Amino acid sequence: MEEKILALLSEEYPEIDFTSSNELVDDGILDSLSIIGIIAALSMEFHITIPYEEIIEENFNSVAGLAKMVERLQA
Repeated sequence: MEEKILALLSEEYPEIDFTSSNELVDDGILDSLSIIGIIAALSMEFHITIPYEEIIEENFNSVAGLAKMVERLQA
């Protein structure tokens, strides 16, 4: 799952190195606009709805966090 998400995000945001940090939000690598774009990309790719409660730093700080969130929402 992580590889698929990394490939998707690398295609959508080639200027962002998603592997450089495990604190993408905390380090300021992701801003609010990029998070909205990531939510849209993940929603369309995986046919999920990401509820407001899931939009927290823990889920968006790393590709691993995003993968866990997607897997949880697909269940």
